[in-house]
Amino acid sequence: MSTISDRLSPGVEDGPDGDHHPWHRYVALGDSFTEGIGDPDQNNPGRHRGWADRLAEELSHGTPDFAYANLAIRGRLLGRILDEQLEPALELRPDLVSLSAGGNDLLRPGSDPDALALRLDGAVSRLADSGATVLLFNGPDIGSTPVLSAIRGKVAIYNENLRVIAARHDAVIADMWALRKLSDPRMWDSDRLHFSPLGHHTIAIMALEALNVRHSLEPMEPRPMPARSWRAARSEDLVWAREYFVPWVVRRLRHKSSGDGILAKRPTAQPVFGAGAPLGSGEASAS
Repeated sequence: MSTISDRLSPGVEDGPDGDHHPWHRYVALGDSFTEGIGDPDQNNPGRHRGWADRLAEELSHGTPDFAYANLAIRGRLLGRILDEQLEPALELRPDLVSLSAGGNDLLRPGSDPDALALRLDGAVSRLADSGATVLLFNGPDIGSTPVLSAIRGKVAIYNENLRVIAARHDAVIADMWALRKLSDPRMWDSDRLHFSPLGHHTIAIMALEALNVRHSLEPMEPRPMPARSWRAARSEDLVWAREYFVPWVVRRLRHKSSGDGILAKRPTAQPVFGAGAPLGSGEASAS
């Protein structure tokens, strides 16, 4: 299997740090994780930033013709991600694609991580056959995470299948299971389902390192957590259940999705201007 360093062509223009990557067009596919939910930014085209935007910003340094599209939409199951995003992604002719999908499926009772991986394998095959480098994200170790810990076993099985898929198609794994920092509750949003700005920042660093790209992002140390009594912790749990968990269950029962009516925040590949830079309709511009 070739490595990322094998893909770096001799004579690639050096960036500011004396080293650079070979990619010029990046397309991100997925659900709320890739859309950036949990990392609000009112100046962003989708009102959220996230790890993928951070990754694109770093990749754009030293690459004047670099372009980035993000087709991810919150709440999407694997099937809809592939049905709605795969063909548009291929039409954009990317040389780097990230794909994170299946997490919402695993949350559902009766979901089969082996069947999900089989469906994903075909999509990764198509992306890899297009000549693009494919970046896959496995799931984090959620053993200590409220609510999500119930599906830890299914996530572990799905992760092992992802490693097989990556090996078959020479894809790169961004290993969130091994990123132990994600066990810190400060890495998670208040809804306990999505990552916080700190979590997205930490994941962006991990993804860049998985791609063997030098970058300017520095690890951020979270603020110390205040001491809490047992009573305060239980009170927070009740507030969380009322504000987040019950509405989530109701949506499932009604076959509704948080992504209903939501469009991709960056449907076309356009230049990257850094954190919070808005995009006009059909044309990018710096604020």
